Amino acid sequence: MIQISDTNSHDAPVKRLPEEYYTNFLSNLAKERKPGAIRSLLHLEQAPGVISLLAGKPNPFTFPFTSLSFNARSPGHSDEEITLNLSGAELAQGLQYGDTPGLGQLLDWLYGLQEIDHGRKRNEGWTIFIGTGSQDLIYKAVSVMVNPGDPVLIESPTYAGVIPMFHSLHCDQIEVETDSRGIRSSSLRTILEQWPDGKPKPKVLYTVPYGCNPTGMTATLERRKEVLQLAREHNFIILEDDPYFHLYYGKAPRYPSYFGLELEEPEVGRVLRFDSLSKVLSAGLRIGFASGPEALLRAIDQHTATSNLQTSSLTQVIVFKLLGSWGYEGFNIHVRNVAAFYAKKRDVFERAMQKYLTGLAEWSTPEAGMFFWFKLLLNDNKAVNEDDGDSEVVIKTKAFKNGVLALPGTVFLPNERRTPYVRASFSLTGEEDVDRAMQRIRDAILDARVSVNGISA
Repeated sequence: MIQISDTNSHDAPVKRLPEEYYTNFLSNLAKERKPGAIRSLLHLEQAPGVISLLAGKPNPFTFPFTSLSFNARSPGHSDEEITLNLSGAELAQGLQYGDTPGLGQLLDWLYGLQEIDHGRKRNEGWTIFIGTGSQDLIYKAVSVMVNPGDPVLIESPTYAGVIPMFHSLHCDQIEVETDSRGIRSSSLRTILEQWPDGKPKPKVLYTVPYGCNPTGMTATLERRKEVLQLAREHNFIILEDDPYFHLYYGKAPRYPSYFGLELEEPEVGRVLRFDSLSKVLSAGLRIGFASGPEALLRAIDQHTATSNLQTSSLTQVIVFKLLGSWGYEGFNIHVRNVAAFYAKKRDVFERAMQKYLTGLAEWSTPEAGMFFWFKLLLNDNKAVNEDDGDSEVVIKTKAFKNGVLALPGTVFLPNERRTPYVRASFSLTGEEDVDRAMQRIRDAILDARVSVNGISA
């Protein structure tokens, strides 16, 4: 039986799952991994009066960098720039090895952001870990939680980048259906309630709740609450991959995250959340962060200490310098502007789809992210519905021959199968090229229809 411990960081005590609860959620690899002999002691260097002979840090006297400055746009004033300088202690910190979980000042800033965005306060049994992008953290989370051959729950279609992670572990990837309202909690419930007796149930569910890559769909509040309830009933951890959280541009108020919603649950601790700064600051900086149970992030810490040691100190210092100068209000202004930018890109793309693909494709309008997920109507014979067709040949061969590149939907299906769906990104393409691309896809669909039906559409 699970025992719950209390903390008093909110007006009402927040109940959290105890440390020992997570033992069964760690992979054999994570359980066998020992703390790094050096990295586990680095924090002791800060003790007053200690002379450290511990780490093999290079002497900063040998570093050729003496200062670093960069310009950034001022939030809310795209025509204004601010100049930020790194020198002295700031630059020295960025040029040297740092703590495995991340730069202390940046961690503190992110704790504050999670309280603003998700209502989560410290001392609730969760912590933050900075990674080299959220992909790095997701990979490590899978490594420390999943054993080879384990069953895993994964929304489908899903982000193509996680499929090889589970595939390389020979996992049984159990696909949970999605629709225009996000992950289908009814599908998840059916899977779990009909689970074979004697077969271990999945320990994790992977989901992208905002502007899902590839479908562009956002999970509704009702669906999120039902998934959280199922996590409690069937004892699994939700891997909440949310790189498009700040790219929401829907008209309705933004739904709360799983990480925030679990405050309404009897206890917290069943959500491991992944955030990314790639979509709102810079993809090349490679900064992401995970928020969740201390026991799980401690396992990721130990993995990092034996793989890449830490996320780049310099990029962390640069990011903190920028975020610290903006403050939370400046960051909020910036991400609202970013979301509005992508809303306009979406509208341009959809107008071109309506112009060229009406009657040839079906889609739902995304309210977050940077993707359209659309179904090619490859058979114009309405009486034929047993075969919706396959987008792969149309997109990889016919569309590419016409000079447009997109992704056939099959690459986003964990267990691979034919599908008439296509993913198209609207983040970079200008209006004229969008128009040309949709016209070329139209030609490819018409060509495919001729092949299927023997007559022109």
